[in-house]
Amino acid sequence: MTSLTSNKNNKNKENDWGLFLKLLPYARQNLIPLIISFILLIPISICGAIQPLIIGESVSLLQKEKTWSFLQKLPIEKGLQLLVIILLSSILIRLVFLALQGYIVQKVGQEITAGIRQDLFNHITSLASSFFDKTPVGRLVTRITNDVEALGDVFATGAIGIINDVVYILVILITIFSLQWKLALMLVLMLIPVSALIIYFQQQFRIANYKARDELSKLNSMLQENVTGINIVQLFRREQFNSELFRKVNNRYQEEVNKTIFHDSAVSSTLEWISLMAIGGVLWLGGNYVLENTLTFGTLSAFILYSQRLFNPLRQFADKFTMFQSGFTAIERITELMNEAIEIEDKQETLSLENLDNENNLELKITQDANGFYYAKNQATKQGEIIFDHVWFGYKNDEYVLKDLNFVIPAGQKVALVGPTGAGKTSIIRLLCRLYEPTKGRILIDGIDIRDISQTDLRTYIGVILQESFIFAGDVKRNITLGENYPLEVIKNAAEITNVASFIEDLPQGYDTLLRERGTNLSGGQKQLLAFARIAIRNPRVLVLDEATSSLDVGTEKLIQNALDNLLLERTAIIIAHRLSTIRNVDQILVLKKGELIESGSHDALLIQKGLYFSLYQLQMLGS
Repeated sequence: MTSLTSNKNNKNKENDWGLFLKLLPYARQNLIPLIISFILLIPISICGAIQPLIIGESVSLLQKEKTWSFLQKLPIEKGLQLLVIILLSSILIRLVFLALQGYIVQKVGQEITAGIRQDLFNHITSLASSFFDKTPVGRLVTRITNDVEALGDVFATGAIGIINDVVYILVILITIFSLQWKLALMLVLMLIPVSALIIYFQQQFRIANYKARDELSKLNSMLQENVTGINIVQLFRREQFNSELFRKVNNRYQEEVNKTIFHDSAVSSTLEWISLMAIGGVLWLGGNYVLENTLTFGTLSAFILYSQRLFNPLRQFADKFTMFQSGFTAIERITELMNEAIEIEDKQETLSLENLDNENNLELKITQDANGFYYAKNQATKQGEIIFDHVWFGYKNDEYVLKDLNFVIPAGQKVALVGPTGAGKTSIIRLLCRLYEPTKGRILIDGIDIRDISQTDLRTYIGVILQESFIFAGDVKRNITLGENYPLEVIKNAAEITNVASFIEDLPQGYDTLLRERGTNLSGGQKQLLAFARIAIRNPRVLVLDEATSSLDVGTEKLIQNALDNLLLERTAIIIAHRLSTIRNVDQILVLKKGELIESGSHDALLIQKGLYFSLYQLQMLGS
């Protein structure tokens, strides 16, 4: 989809036709059903247009006025019977074709809706973490559900329906002009003011509808936030305060919806008034022609029916136009989301870490030049070497949280990151996993810039266990494999390696036990145990632990520590730990403060320096 500026700002609006064209790529995938539905418009419109003519001829036949030539040769009773048969046949044909067309159109609409929803979901899940930092979850939910549904209605009910109405109106106009052009012209002239009013009210509806959907997004965001944080809401007695906030947003949403209802109702009442005026005009002018013997009763009767049928499609058109306005608003909002740039993308040609062979390939030995920048020399190395080469990073362009980080983690070493809150420890992990891109500098793994590695390979190569593990709705097996195909024996082996097999086997259905959303039927420690099994089954070369054992009790932590000793063998490990007593035996400790690396060395060496690490260690020892 192409870029769109929000209608909310009322600047550089793209016209409705331009918005509608954005649906065409999805419509082309269902071209044959659409062609069939268009072909069905012809018999539907013709059957609808001849019905007033048949009724008019019946009146003329009863009045013994001039009728169709084949009717004049028949007795009145036989002629009426024939006209009734023709009328019923046209009604039946129209109903059958309308039902068939409705089914086809609804099916195509659902196909288009599903395609848009899938593309939108794929795009959202490809966006960088920085996008989700600034976008409420409820807003995304609104766009992928309500907005996409409104967009589907545009095609399923609106687009084909409007074409149907237009064809029907054209057939009626051709028919009435062939009957009596003066009466037909009067009806056409009445269409001009009603069309202008419809356009005006629909423009106002469009503006109100955009605002209403924006308020609905805020409503969903607030609802999602309160449901997710219900424990904090209740513990701190914020129910009444949050209820008042929700009431204000709810009232604003109601006010905007009321505006859409007003403009929609104005269109309906205008059409009703104009249609009654049209019937009155036909009776007045047509009655004069009947008195002058220039028009038959039958033709006048047909014109009265045509005046009703001419405005019925307009009324339906107005209803569909309202739907279109909702759909166009949805297209704008969805396009805004689809237009969000995917900041982190793989290059067309990427290097694979899996192809590195320590025995057969020369790897890159990293050396610093005179300016402090790293360069590579050919030399065989172990897999798992990590380099931060003058890395700067900020979540905002002018606010750096990491400043000129320059360090090497040799392959197979265990390195700990320590420092006060806000020092940048978690940001280092996010950059290493390429959830964010460095503002300046580069990060290398085994001598390869991580931007030259596919994200799939990189995140298979690096295993991360966070402080809080996320559990998906599903069984235990799927929460370990996360959608990948592993035999049950491999799953059980990963669980045994990480000492979590006994916990899983104690569950009601073992590995087939269903877990609720966010793992609400597990304890915090049990959720973390599953996270260790997820990593073990993937056998990564680099292991990252972000306070991974903080939610475990002493007994469980001991089991996990034994499992970690196995997992850490021959692997590079980065450990974020606030309890400094747990990292005494690592090979190297990197001490961070305000995004800068200020100390590095072993536990004993850092204590001798009596710098920041020494101060933090002393504070923890006093506290314990």
